[in-house]
Amino acid sequence: MSALATTAPRGGLSDFFYRNSGLLTLALLLPPLLWIGIVYLGSLLALLLQSFYSLDEFSGLIVHEFTLTTYGHLFTATNLTIILRTAVMAAVVTIASAMLAFPIAYYAARYARGGWKALFYLAVMMPLWSSYLVKVYAWKLILAKEGIITWVADKLHVGWLLDALLSLPVIGGSSLSFSYIGTFIVFVYIWLPYMILPTQAALERVPKNFIEASADLGASPRQTFRTVILPLALPGVIAGSIFTFSLTLGDYIIPQIVGNSRPFIGTTVYALQGTAGDIPLAAAFTVVPVVIMGIYLVIARRMGAFDAL
Repeated sequence: MSALATTAPRGGLSDFFYRNSGLLTLALLLPPLLWIGIVYLGSLLALLLQSFYSLDEFSGLIVHEFTLTTYGHLFTATNLTIILRTAVMAAVVTIASAMLAFPIAYYAARYARGGWKALFYLAVMMPLWSSYLVKVYAWKLILAKEGIITWVADKLHVGWLLDALLSLPVIGGSSLSFSYIGTFIVFVYIWLPYMILPTQAALERVPKNFIEASADLGASPRQTFRTVILPLALPGVIAGSIFTFSLTLGDYIIPQIVGNSRPFIGTTVYALQGTAGDIPLAAAFTVVPVVIMGIYLVIARRMGAFDAL
């Protein structure tokens, strides 16, 4: 009798949720929805609100009055250069990652089998298991003037070519570890797995009979790649570009550790909310990647990228 009394409320509760499946779904989703709504969206709204304030130049205090003055500061020549520099770097890193990732992903999708495919996944994902900072500092040592790249270039008697490359104003610096090209190399290395995996997944879904039909109809391998494989795999490439573009756009650690003194959006936000104490301008700068990625996601969705995630 006592056992029935103990199990009755539990059974009644399960019966209640069984008859009201919508309430069960709501009870399961409510905690994560509250977390997203309060912590994630709430912080974004607070950030957006801060961007409409301004900083008093005399006292250095935040003026809590609605104004667009702070956003006006984004359109100064210096700040526009920072935004353009960051967007160009994100675009170049994304293109380079796609060019490197596609042949790797194609081989894994079409030719790797069994243990070789497991080795592929292990090789791609293993860098993700190590510390982000450790990888960045390791690359700083590799790219340094006393690093292995400079040593190999000197041994091959092409050190002059490296010096000529570093002397270019667009990518130059005292060494690879203090140059745009060094920043670019580290960005590509860090984010490349995020491009390989979606591309490989999209290539896995390309029907083999489409490729066989293209060959039967007389298409050359180049034509088959251009008209069949690439269009069907493009959503996966765009899905990977969402990661590489957005992560490069908002990163501040790599440009700060491996790079020159020219700031990116991330390093500018870090400096403004830290030593400068200009929280409104830092918030306005943070809104820029959000807007850029919002536009980018709309375009990616229309191109079917979300189906490849």
